[in-house]
Amino acid sequence: MKPSKLYTILAIVGGIVVGAGAYFMYALRAHTYLGDDSAACVNCHIMAPYYAAWMHSSHGRDATCNDCHVPHENAVKKWAFKGKDGMMHVGKFITGMERDVIRAQEASSQVIMNNCIRCHEQLTNEFVKDGKMDFMKTQAGEGKSCWECHRDIPHTRSGSLCSAPNALVPYPESPAPQWLRKAVGVKH
Repeated sequence: MKPSKLYTILAIVGGIVVGAGAYFMYALRAHTYLGDDSAACVNCHIMAPYYAAWMHSSHGRDATCNDCHVPHENAVKKWAFKGKDGMMHVGKFITGMERDVIRAQEASSQVIMNNCIRCHEQLTNEFVKDGKMDFMKTQAGEGKSCWECHRDIPHTRSGSLCSAPNALVPYPESPAPQWLRKAVGVKH
């Protein structure tokens, strides 16, 4: 096979791979995760009750999901954590391993606790100074995490799909083109 023909075939295959990958990222709504809009979190149906509970809480007025759930020390740490956490969620969703009730893992719990302290610094200063509030101490059985007392803020106590089964949340529009939805008879 001539090199020019090989390059043409590689260019076509590469174009198909890049095009399919770009469409896949568009269909997953990957671009919505680049900002701080909390509505991006309901791209996954399992997040609907958490989003609904947050939206009706006091935090819904003043904080986004990212304000609580990603680190704020610097941009590199924020985006690295967001990417790693997002890929973990995608992996669990694709493999069908997501749970009905989502629980924060240790790394996420540390981030959430740090953000509680950061946002409520005026209220938490004395607790932090006295050592009553420190996530690492909670792991050793000393001190308390914020959510031990404030369990319902900003999410519901049970935090399951059945806690808000008919939650009205801003589900994203289908990424399928209009002509395709029309061809298969889907109205929305």
